[in-house]
Amino acid sequence: MVTLNDYLYSGDTVLRIIQKYSEALKESSIETGNTVDLFHSNFLLRMEELLIHNDFLTSQSQRIRELYKYMTDEYPFLAFTFKGRIKSLIRAEEKFNAYILKIVYEKYKDSKSYPGPSEIKNSIDHFRDLIAYRIVVSMPRCHVADKNEREEAEIKYLYEISDMLPDFLERRGFSVEISTGGAKLESGRLSESVRPYFKDYIENPGAYGYQSLHITLYDNESRSFVEVQLRTKKMDDNAEIGPANHLGYEKRQEKERSRRNAIPLGENIYFDEAYERGMLLQQLDLSKVDVNMFSAVNNSLINDGCGLYRGRLILPFEHLSRFQNDIVY
Repeated sequence: MVTLNDYLYSGDTVLRIIQKYSEALKESSIETGNTVDLFHSNFLLRMEELLIHNDFLTSQSQRIRELYKYMTDEYPFLAFTFKGRIKSLIRAEEKFNAYILKIVYEKYKDSKSYPGPSEIKNSIDHFRDLIAYRIVVSMPRCHVADKNEREEAEIKYLYEISDMLPDFLERRGFSVEISTGGAKLESGRLSESVRPYFKDYIENPGAYGYQSLHITLYDNESRSFVEVQLRTKKMDDNAEIGPANHLGYEKRQEKERSRRNAIPLGENIYFDEAYERGMLLQQLDLSKVDVNMFSAVNNSLINDGCGLYRGRLILPFEHLSRFQNDIVY
């Protein structure tokens, strides 16, 4: 069995690692007949395409920028940021294997049977956030002094922006996707016309108080899926540096992914291989990894400009309220 870890100590670039790992998975699929490995290989090639072709990213970010410009005109009193990223290689590999573990475990728990390759592929097909944009809004205190009123105002504008977002982006080459995969997280605060497209983690908070609005779109120009997340500054702080942050999330996922005892060893190759690959990545010591353009003192102090761990940033926009520096007496 080949794993991503086999290629993280070679001194290659991230792109070269993806190419070698993808080719090895393809060869393994031919030798063993494991068609999920072939699907895995093609998934990595999609990720490579995102990393090396800048033309569509330029076009996409320009169209996203039109939404940013619209908001600066419509909401000059708000402060907000637009950020974009391509998911990191390690995070994408972890999530790919986690999808396999989840569908195999859940089907076995429910029926003592295992999903076939087509069911596994269908489950992984919900992986649509390789490209993601985040909009974070904040109401300056000079407008609303009371903390609770200010937070409610931020949420109000967040839903207002979300109501117009699908139509705005559809007129610029995107198609909105009906929310699928996992529990329905519908919203009573979104207008009925856009409600089917969103997952509302504000009215339905996730683990450790995670809150956000999520919508998935298909970019018809680049033929790629895009996820847009909308949050207030408080929600973003909780997700990035608070209890719901990704590092803490991954540590909590270790237990959820460790379902080895529930599935008999050797009965399902898809589960066995995904489990081993996931466990190897969780045990990864980044300070010992040798990847060109990547360095890490330890697992916290990381200089990653190549998309191995942190992801590749593709869109930094920031708008400060015109009244940001006003003094509140």
